[in-house]
Amino acid sequence: MFVCMCHAVTEDQVKREIDGGAVTPRQIAKGCKAGTDCGSCVRRIQALLGEHGARPCPTARLAAKLGLAEPETETDVPKAA
Repeated sequence: MFVCMCHAVTEDQVKREIDGGAVTPRQIAKGCKAGTDCGSCVRRIQALLGEHGARPCPTARLAAKLGLAEPETETDVPKAA
């Protein structure tokens, strides 16, 4: 599946960058150019980073809701007052 349409970067290419030591979207961009044009793929790149343990994903809850990451357990989610 394509992550970045602007530069035809696939999910596998992003995962290879992560496996190669990339821990931020900027480092992934340096390696394969994903996220350097329109920016619409940056959230998916962040989710992939979070899924692969490279760094905590700031949008992990959203990614989980979209089925892009492992869902949080009820003990991880604070209850509303």
